[in-house]
Order: sequence, then structure tokens, then C-alpha cells
Amino acid sequence: MHLMHRNPALTVDAVVVKNKKILLIKRKREPYRGHYALPGGFVEYGETVEAALRREVLEETGLVVRIKSLVGVYSNPHRDPRGHVVSVAFAADIIGGTLAGGSDASDALLWDIAELPPLAFDHAQIISDSLVRR
Repeated sequence: MHLMHRNPALTVDAVVVKNKKILLIKRKREPYRGHYALPGGFVEYGETVEAALRREVLEETGLVVRIKSLVGVYSNPHRDPRGHVVSVAFAADIIGGTLAGGSDASDALLWDIAELPPLAFDHAQIISDSLVRR
């Protein structure tokens, strides 16, 4: 007998800080359309979370990043209005590319970390956790 399991979806989020500025994207789609968020997205089947992070950052911001460290795993079943989504957040450094919004992002920019806008999902908490670990 084969049992079907309902599993949470898996995403990644990147915390990229450079010169007291943080990399944010402006969301092109719901949920939180028009809000700022960390670059990231869904992990594809057969893909590692690390590869997904590099791919999503490149697609959304035009930047190539190197992962520095794990920030944390965010698993509150209510963190995403689309359903139960677990995110693995990484701190990363820019190692190449040209900053430009793409894919799910209408814009990508480096934002002053001391004056963050309201953020989508639980991204303010992820940023806070990342800064504490620095």
C-alpha cells in the first residue's frame, strides 16, 4: 500500500550584505506583490538548497554569490500565505554579475540596512538573525 504524504514546500532565502547595505528584491507577483523581500525561491526537485540559492539569486538579481554560512531554517507553518513553506536561509557574498531585477523581481537593489522598508514573509526576522550571527 502506498501512502501519500502532504509535505511542506522547500524554499531558500539569501542574506547578502555589502557595505552596510542589504540585497533586496521588489516582488513582481503575489503574495506580497510590490513588497521588498530577500532574494530566493523554491527548490527544484533534484536540486540542493545551495544550488537553488545561487540560481534564485542570479535569476532575481543578476548577481553571482558564494554561500558563507547557514543563517537558519524557518518552518512556521503560517510564514507564507500560500501554505506550509519551509525556508533555508543562507548568508552569501557577491562574487560577480550585474545588479538588475529579473524573473520574479521587478527590481533588485542594495538597501541601507539601518532603514529597511516593510518586508514580505518573515524576512525581517531572517535579517535580524543574520545580523546577530555576524
